Amino acid sequence: MSNHKPPQGETVTVGEYQIHTLSYGSGPAVVFLHGSGPGASAYSNFKLNIDAVVNAGHRAVLIDMIGFGYSSKPTDCDYTTALFADTTKGALDALGIDKCSLVGNSLGGAICIRLALDNPAMVERLIMMAPGGIEEKETYFAMPGIAKMVSSFVDGGLDRDGLRNVLHTLVFDNSVVTDELVEERFCILENQPPEVLSRMIVPNMDAELKNISCPVYGFWGEQDEMTPVSGAHKLLQACPDCQFTLLANCGHWVMVEHDQLFNKHLIDILS
Repeated sequence: MSNHKPPQGETVTVGEYQIHTLSYGSGPAVVFLHGSGPGASAYSNFKLNIDAVVNAGHRAVLIDMIGFGYSSKPTDCDYTTALFADTTKGALDALGIDKCSLVGNSLGGAICIRLALDNPAMVERLIMMAPGGIEEKETYFAMPGIAKMVSSFVDGGLDRDGLRNVLHTLVFDNSVVTDELVEERFCILENQPPEVLSRMIVPNMDAELKNISCPVYGFWGEQDEMTPVSGAHKLLQACPDCQFTLLANCGHWVMVEHDQLFNKHLIDILS
C-alpha cells in the first residue's frame, strides 16, 4: 500500500541530521509543527489545513521534526525540547525563513513555545492546538491517552490494529481514523525507533509563558485524553495577548476533527 505514504518534499541538512520539509504556495510563511506518537508526520497531522492556508495567500511549510516522518531518527540521543527546537530552527534557516507564524499541536505546540521564547523576532504569532510542555511529566503520563500510547509503542511495537487503537485515543469521533490514515502512519512507524518516545524529555515551560511576546491563539478539545484542557487557562493567565477556543465533542486533534471550523479561525487569525 505504498500509495498511502505521505508525500516527500525537500530534505535539508542541519548539522549531522536530515530534516524533511514540505512547502506549498507562496506568501508569508506559516510553519506547521506536528505532534508526537507512533508514525507521526507533518503531512498526516495537517493535510486537511494546507489548502485553506495556500488559498488565503500564504506559504504553508510542513516540517517533520527529528525522529518523525522522513527526517533523521537517531537512537543514541535524548529527544529534548532543545533538540527539536534547534533542528527545526536550523531547517527554517536552511529554507531562508526568518519570519513566520507558527502552528503546532501537542509536542509541536511545545516546540512552538520554545521557538517563540528563543527567537522572538522570528515568530509573528503562535497558533496552538492542545500544546504540550506546560505541565510536569507526571501530569501528562497520568492522562489515559499518553499512558496507552507510550506503553503500546515503547513496550511492544505496534501492528496496524494496535496503531488504530492508539489513534482512537486522539479523537472523539473514531470515524476520523480511516484505513488511509492508519496506512499513512504505519509506513512511517515501520522505520521509527522506540527511543523517539522512550527518550523524549520535554520539561515544563509554565514559568516562562509570561515571556512570550507575540500574540497567542489556541484551541483545545474538551474530550482531550492526551493533554489536560486546564492548560488553556495557564496560557490565558500568563500571556498578555492570548485567545483560546474550546470545542465540545473534540479530542486531541482539533485541526482534524473540526478542520473546517479550525481552518476558518486560522485564516481569520493570519489575516
